[in-house]
Amino acid sequence: MTALFDFDERYKGGARAFLVSVNFSQNDDSGSLEELKMLAISSGAEIVGILTCTRSSPDPKYFIGSGKAAELKSQVEFWDGETVIFNHELSPSQERNLEGLLGCRVITRTALILDIFADRARTREGKLQVELAQLGYLETRLVRGWTHLERQRGGFGLRGGPGETQLEYDRRLLKERVNTLRRELAVVEKQRDQGGRARSRRGLPVVSLVGYTNSGKSTLFNTLTNADVYAADQLFATLDPTLRTVTLPRTGKTVFADTVGFIRELPHNLVAAFKATLREARESDLALMVIDSGDEDMKEKIASVEEVMEDIGAGSVPVLKVYNKIDRIPGISPHVEHDSSGMPCAVSISGKEKLGIDLLLQAISERLGRDRVCLELCLPPDAGALRQRLFEMGAIDSESYDDIGCDHLRITHSLTELARLSARFGGDLERFVTVPAGFRFHKESWED
Repeated sequence: MTALFDFDERYKGGARAFLVSVNFSQNDDSGSLEELKMLAISSGAEIVGILTCTRSSPDPKYFIGSGKAAELKSQVEFWDGETVIFNHELSPSQERNLEGLLGCRVITRTALILDIFADRARTREGKLQVELAQLGYLETRLVRGWTHLERQRGGFGLRGGPGETQLEYDRRLLKERVNTLRRELAVVEKQRDQGGRARSRRGLPVVSLVGYTNSGKSTLFNTLTNADVYAADQLFATLDPTLRTVTLPRTGKTVFADTVGFIRELPHNLVAAFKATLREARESDLALMVIDSGDEDMKEKIASVEEVMEDIGAGSVPVLKVYNKIDRIPGISPHVEHDSSGMPCAVSISGKEKLGIDLLLQAISERLGRDRVCLELCLPPDAGALRQRLFEMGAIDSESYDDIGCDHLRITHSLTELARLSARFGGDLERFVTVPAGFRFHKESWED
């Protein structure tokens, strides 16, 4: 019964696909259809035709109505289509009716996204989350025609009641697999939580890159961190989060996190399944919202990203907007925009051409540097416990010793955390500060 959970049986990348999109409002739906095309291409499908229509409400039997369904059937047969992809959610009965009429596979936008996610997931956590989302989607469509395998009688003799049907058996297997996946995910999430707590103890600020898929997040991440994350001009080129540490001028060691790209009307079961993966965005100190500055639907996509941020519990995270790909727009040069308080709120750059990266790093440092200080300390030989704690926090930028054994440290860290540390050591940290001279921690700077 392992084939029950093989989602690739329903759709295989590379198939000859026919796209269907229905407009239920007076608004232009071309952006959503264009996105469906990009999703299909990203999955490897060959688009052989597109059917669009306008309706006031879905048809109960075929979703698009019997007339349009007949037209779709003739078009699919003419172009030898292997799969029909709807830009909408279909009920299980609508899906079965369409498959019976068209004689080919019928999948929805959600199933297509799940297929792409399954193909791109690389880490164990990502694969587990994708399979869990797939099974949640499959559960509502679990209808089998294997009635010949059902136990028609149960118990002893001929008077026993009906036994377990094939559908019941499939549902039981699915439920068992879902429970197994959840247990395995709990272990993986616990390990990720431990890593997050370790970074928190060290006081390292976290900057997450979020944004609409294909906005250039991974390319910018590679530029900022000198990483080699896969980047391509396609939707969901990368799925699993990647973390790298970068030393910034004012904030010291900073963790940068590249996350999965967002998309409009992201299926809720995907949002639920990937909450653990997206915790980097939810728990970051600053979110870089990467935006394709040349996209005609830029405002709508910004709204979609903000909506997903709310869904995953990251709505309160401070945001610095990064208008990417300015190299594609004539007459625009790298620049920084400031809010009413004088803090950077938006930066225009090109991650691919490395234009304005210095401005972006400066803006990040300013946004994170509100609560960070750079100090020079002179610790006597008997202050080993304090030195060890500073190392554990990741606060030490450089270290040297003089002729009498004193330890000269240059540290960069959160003012709040350093004030708390100084209080634990009876104010010793304050006494050892040499630069800036006369530095003092104020009570209000560390009180909760």
